[in-house]
Amino acid sequence: MSGAAGTQAIAPAGVFVTGGAGFIGSHLVRALLARGERVTVYDNLSTGLRSNVPASAAFVQGDVTDAEALERAVVGHARVVHLAARVAIRSSYEFAVEDTHTNVVGTAALMRAAQRAGGVQRVVAASSMAIYADSPSPRPIDEQHPTQPISPYGVSKLALEQLVHGMAQAAGIGSTVLRFFNTYGPGQALSPYVGVVTIFANALRDGRAPTIFGDGEQCRDFVHVLDVTQALLRALDAAEAPGATYNVGTGIATSVNQLYALVRGALGQPLDALHAPAVAGELRYSIADIGRISKALGYVPACRLEDALPAVVREIAGIGLARP
Repeated sequence: MSGAAGTQAIAPAGVFVTGGAGFIGSHLVRALLARGERVTVYDNLSTGLRSNVPASAAFVQGDVTDAEALERAVVGHARVVHLAARVAIRSSYEFAVEDTHTNVVGTAALMRAAQRAGGVQRVVAASSMAIYADSPSPRPIDEQHPTQPISPYGVSKLALEQLVHGMAQAAGIGSTVLRFFNTYGPGQALSPYVGVVTIFANALRDGRAPTIFGDGEQCRDFVHVLDVTQALLRALDAAEAPGATYNVGTGIATSVNQLYALVRGALGQPLDALHAPAVAGELRYSIADIGRISKALGYVPACRLEDALPAVVREIAGIGLARP
């Protein structure tokens, strides 16, 4: 998990991406490289893949809780994107210690490295919808919605936000936190705990009926990874006051039952889903109000779920390719 390889010399304008070999990180890294940025990926490859890192990006294998490795690797970068995390809401109680160690201790280690590097100007960090209290209805919630997480994972992400903003302010570094809602898209790895689109598609590909926890009428805001990437790029480029926090989603509610119908339709599978009791720590309703990020950063989601999902599902199931 820990340990680091040597780094390439990086110009001061470089971007340092923790978790850059993962699902969201690999999309961001490719977008940064496409516009001519110098990029260093820092990842322990616990869930990310070395093959996700393009040859034109520098790569350092290291754990985000390895403070010494971070301090060596972050030097020479003006901007930092912090995506490395343990993401497991459904298993959050089982892995509360591991989630807290990675998401809280790792964030503190990164922010201290950024403080000591001497050239970091901005940190953009990934948070989650899981920091919010449950909503009483499937209506979009803005950033002022109560932050009362109901899972240990959500608690760790709320602590991440406070560490990023607090430590950045103390060091005179700009900081932006983005609260991601349910991200989907090509390249998402199968996990029993996250990525419901991937879970559904893999089960149906194998001729198995997937399990929906609860009645399936819980609603989520499914945002394409390309729109999440857009939000990250806009946050990196923003010339705004430090300490901003934004929701990243679409503002559109989709029930899990509706999502399953879309996935099943994309694969032409007639199987009905199984149902099991709801899982503790999962929100009933979670839909983003994106008014603030749209006004401040010009963020407008470009991918509609109904249009983008079929290609993503077919790629996950091994039928064609959706990767950009």
